[in-house]
Amino acid sequence: MCQILSTFPTVNPPELTDPIFPLSATARGLLALCLLSPLEGLMAQPAPANVTDMGRVEIRSNRDNDTEARRESTAAKIVIGREEIEKQGDATLGEVLKRLPGVTIGGPPGRGGAIRMRGLGNGYTQILIDGERMPPGFSVDQLTPEQVEKIEIMRAPTAETGARAIAGTINIVMREGQKASPDDLKLTRSTEHGYGSSQINWVHNLQTEPVSGTFTLSAMDNYRYDESTTVTESSLITDRVRDVTGLAHRKGMHANARLQWKGEQGRSLVLTPFVVYSENDSRGQIAVRTTEGAPLSDAAQSLSKSRFSMARLNGQWTERLSADDRLEVRFGGGQTTYDYRMDQIGAAGVASSSGQPLLRNGFETQNFVDSSYSLNGKWSRVLDNGHQIVSGVEVETVKRDEQGNAALSEDGGNLTASTRRWAIYTQDEFKINPQWSAYGGLRYENLLTEGTVTTNGISALKHNDSGVLTPLLHAVYKPDPQKRDQIRMSLTRSYKTPSLYQLVARYVPSLGENSWTQADRTGNPDLKPELATGVDLAFERYLEQGGLLSANVFRRNISNLIRSTTSYNASTGRYISSPTNVGDAVTQGLELEAKFRLDQWFANAWPVDVRANASFFHSQVLDVPGPNNRLDQQPNMTANLGGDYRLRSLPLTLGGNFNWNPAFDTRRTDQQWAYQGVKRVLDVYGLWKLSPTAGLRLTVSNLTPLDYTTGSTFRNGTQYESASTTARNWRNIQLRLEMKI
Repeated sequence: MCQILSTFPTVNPPELTDPIFPLSATARGLLALCLLSPLEGLMAQPAPANVTDMGRVEIRSNRDNDTEARRESTAAKIVIGREEIEKQGDATLGEVLKRLPGVTIGGPPGRGGAIRMRGLGNGYTQILIDGERMPPGFSVDQLTPEQVEKIEIMRAPTAETGARAIAGTINIVMREGQKASPDDLKLTRSTEHGYGSSQINWVHNLQTEPVSGTFTLSAMDNYRYDESTTVTESSLITDRVRDVTGLAHRKGMHANARLQWKGEQGRSLVLTPFVVYSENDSRGQIAVRTTEGAPLSDAAQSLSKSRFSMARLNGQWTERLSADDRLEVRFGGGQTTYDYRMDQIGAAGVASSSGQPLLRNGFETQNFVDSSYSLNGKWSRVLDNGHQIVSGVEVETVKRDEQGNAALSEDGGNLTASTRRWAIYTQDEFKINPQWSAYGGLRYENLLTEGTVTTNGISALKHNDSGVLTPLLHAVYKPDPQKRDQIRMSLTRSYKTPSLYQLVARYVPSLGENSWTQADRTGNPDLKPELATGVDLAFERYLEQGGLLSANVFRRNISNLIRSTTSYNASTGRYISSPTNVGDAVTQGLELEAKFRLDQWFANAWPVDVRANASFFHSQVLDVPGPNNRLDQQPNMTANLGGDYRLRSLPLTLGGNFNWNPAFDTRRTDQQWAYQGVKRVLDVYGLWKLSPTAGLRLTVSNLTPLDYTTGSTFRNGTQYESASTTARNWRNIQLRLEMKI
């Protein structure tokens, strides 16, 4: 009853309103009984003889339960529940993730991008949905916060979740049904740079028997304006300025369900169908003008259309074989289709001093179908001596059929590729004594990629086979088992496999003037997986009043680092970019996190929920000379500071978050450098409770917009080229009506 009461919102007179527990008068009275009855020392009177002492009773919110799950896990885990996910009123899941400790998002603020843990790029962070790897072509930005029940962040890999996680793992658990809960309906209207967008989110809790669950539907109609300027200075081509503007219109629908049937003797079946469909129509203008010698200029229009669809069904069968044994079988299958075409038209073909046109008319198409299937079996056993043994087998296959043309009609290329993965693992989690808990795991994974690339009627078979054995050790030490301080230690081996596209990508020529910074692209079938040996050490203090303080240090020694490099092909006279194993690297860092209520530390302070984190990174690619020979796109640090406060006198909650990533340079090879400018994002919100079942939320994202600058440079002593791109950024204002129906 006490837990249920804490979920009843209402609007109360100022003198009766608590900023943390917004309850009705009746509910507050009952909750007071729940809170006061177990407190020691407050009641001097002895208990009546016929009253049974039930011991200490703890009242925890969902946030406290999430913190407790983190505390009890032997492997380092951060759990973000529904309360924190929906607090800021974000439109996409990426906006939620960017505020989490050590997580950064690639690309300009508010535009989405690759999710990175510890500043490491694509492939280093393993993304799971309900414990399964994301299907091909799927992006986390295609999920809305309303579809997610909780987010689990694991800084070090485990045998069960997989070792393809050099930076860590993010597991997204989809929304679970609550029979007693009403439906959630959210209607959103936003505006950015004068263009409006709309979104609707509906969560329906099924009230049926014997099947329970939830159904989530999200639909959007979004407009997004982009504007960027690229300045190129070169000894190879004429110096120039390139201006690009565009307006994209995206329509999409996401639907998913979680259906659960429970039978006798611990049997249960969970089905999670998932459907995504989106269309994108973009129209833009491209203008190029030279800035040295005789002035030259050219302009073109760009028209692009894309369509993405995905349908997938995942399932999980669980059966208790005995009091100590449990069998779990997971299965999944689905298909993804993508159709894309971009036309560049209207260019006059004005040639520069090098003889190449500033802009050329052409087109690029890509059409692919990905089919993927998986089957996993897991057996768990609890032994009398406290050991919990888990062993499992995983099998997955992905097949891609792709057709495409790039730039000129004679440069067409088709691709048929498949990836087959299987893994076997075992792990043991056990408590040595009240002070020590330990985890040991061993996992072997094999990945086979095969592909046939057809270019200009000539077919080439590409093949890559790799296997990795990964031992994993974790331990937790509690100096005083009666207190809430603990120390975590991990020694692990993890790896990053080349993506299918890195291995067998077809040749794609540049639509602009071919150069060091505008190179053609292709794959490399001879890539080896990256291997990493990692150490993590963390101190965690869980505050008795709720909240926590933590500090985590880590180090990863990486071999066979994969990096895209550009070279000049003398036989074709073209500059070509392709992925290559460039050697070894080291990355290390410090991650700090704090969550608490302000009045826990300062007397008479407002009861503001404070969340703060800061992460400091350092890395070196050993075969590349310094300075700044860091791993790609890893900043020196990232930091977040946020807070939430519910007013005592009004049914109003205010909050916000400040996210900051400093600018940095990266030396990628002896001759190539990259630059990424500072990212500074301030988001604020206000939530007014209209009634116990309705609220109005105003969110301003990117309140103080800052243009986003990136650049690349090539220099070999005789040749030089530098390109710097500045992308404009705008404030986004969002108004949302939130209802329970």
